[in-house]
Amino acid sequence: MTKAATTASVAAPATTQQTRSIVIIGALFFIFGFVTWLNSVLIPYLRIACELNNFESYLVAFAFYISYLVMAIPSAWVLKKTGFKNGMSAGLLVMAVGALIFVPAALTRTYGLFLLGLFVQGTGLAVLQTAANPYITILGPRASAAKRISVMGICNKVAGALAPIALGAVALKDADALVKRLSSLDAASKAAELNALAARVVTPYLIMLAVLVLLAVLIYFSSLPEIDTDHEDETVAAANTNKTSIFQFPHLLLGALAMFFYVGVEVIAGDTIISYGASQGIALTTAKFFTACTMGAMTLGYLVGVVAIPKYLSQEKALQLFAVAGVVFALGALFTSGYTSVLFISLLGLANSLIFPAIWPLAIEGLGRFTKIGSSLLIMAIAGGAVLPPLYGWLADHFSPQQAYWLVIPCYLFILYYGLYGHKARQGTPAAQPR
Repeated sequence: MTKAATTASVAAPATTQQTRSIVIIGALFFIFGFVTWLNSVLIPYLRIACELNNFESYLVAFAFYISYLVMAIPSAWVLKKTGFKNGMSAGLLVMAVGALIFVPAALTRTYGLFLLGLFVQGTGLAVLQTAANPYITILGPRASAAKRISVMGICNKVAGALAPIALGAVALKDADALVKRLSSLDAASKAAELNALAARVVTPYLIMLAVLVLLAVLIYFSSLPEIDTDHEDETVAAANTNKTSIFQFPHLLLGALAMFFYVGVEVIAGDTIISYGASQGIALTTAKFFTACTMGAMTLGYLVGVVAIPKYLSQEKALQLFAVAGVVFALGALFTSGYTSVLFISLLGLANSLIFPAIWPLAIEGLGRFTKIGSSLLIMAIAGGAVLPPLYGWLADHFSPQQAYWLVIPCYLFILYYGLYGHKARQGTPAAQPR
């Protein structure tokens, strides 16, 4: 057998294994999206069922996303002990426990239990994200990492478009009529109606529980290979000889801050749009589809990434262009009204689409043996989704749901700074390492 033939025979199985791994990780990103974007329905749903104001209802996002801050470092420890594959399986089981907590929460209409269930689900997702994001980044050439993450983003956002429609059809069915009816009921009748409304989510979350357990078993017995992120090539190892901490990588720290702002604006765009549409006089029966529009816009952006990165558009340039688009669309939402304003909020999904795929590889570039802990820091930054949406809710209560969107403008401006300059910051080197 010739050397060329031998090389081809080795490369083919490797390519097949890589494709199989990408399909498995894609399925996980579908689950990420489905569970995450259920929050866009849970916020208006629980606002009615548990009689909440704007700020209180956005604690849904806080409980879900704060788990990333609390659990990211423990997640890295779990992955160090278990490896990527077993860690992903464990994360799915933790998410299943979170789904189970929704049952007593719904049956007792206890908002605190709903928040606990969301925190537990977020904990499971923290483990999964800590494993899956660096995994898909490293599973191929670094220059095309944003392209692979864009493929994952399509899986994530297709699920994100389906999730609110599926849950909304159950949880928000005839919600407008119910809200009008509640104002005319006595206390006992009102409690009975609200209890019935809360119970609507029991069956969907029991189904989610079964699916998550099944996926955990399938991942555990899958052929997903381990990747050694502690291994460094000679160039990276030499560059990191004197490095003892992730705090010696300024581009990572700035990337984590950019990620914090990005996740905050992404969650605001997806989770506030239903309630915002209602505040603009649009019926909930129509508004419940708006998150799907935001996810559709994100999917379109990811398709652009798959086609354009890195052939026509570098990761850095994509980050810059889409951050500018975020500012433009936010201003459009602020200075229009009705369906036009809602459309601009949906278009924030397009602006957000390539920000995450660009930030991640730029931030973990050159970390070598610090990749896992660096990834954990980026996962902790997902807590932006815990902090900014409740802040939006507070602003909406004190000013208006529309004027509260001024919050996203400085966030996009910092992301633009990271795309222009921040990702080049290197301790001990005058410029970014060549790609």
